[in-house]
Amino acid sequence: MDIEEFRDYCLSFAGVDEKMPFADIKSDKDRELLVFYVLGKWFCLVTLDCFDFCNLKCEPDEAKDLRDRYEGVKPGYHMNKKHWISVHFNADVPDEEIKRLVKRSYELVVSTFPIVKREALLGGGNGDVNYVK
Repeated sequence: MDIEEFRDYCLSFAGVDEKMPFADIKSDKDRELLVFYVLGKWFCLVTLDCFDFCNLKCEPDEAKDLRDRYEGVKPGYHMNKKHWISVHFNADVPDEEIKRLVKRSYELVVSTFPIVKREALLGGGNGDVNYVK
């Protein structure tokens, strides 16, 4: 997977925007972080310059499981280590697993929204849940 495929996948979910909010930071690595938001809340950060890892929201128990299973999953870089993971590309984490984790991160963030916002975002209140635009 390359950065364009990854970016397109992240942007395929309903209500997602992207920003580079750290343009004024001194650290080159932090300045090159692209952040994906759903209704103003982060669910994914990715390095643009070298496309070596992304940060994703994750349930604590699943995060531990993933770290035990994959060398390419680490505690979240510059994030709450309990609720965020860093997933390294070109490691032992398959692309399909990375995509599943991105989707799960999006779902975790969306689940924190009030019901009215979730329904407006995901299905207009008709009972259908459609995470993709």
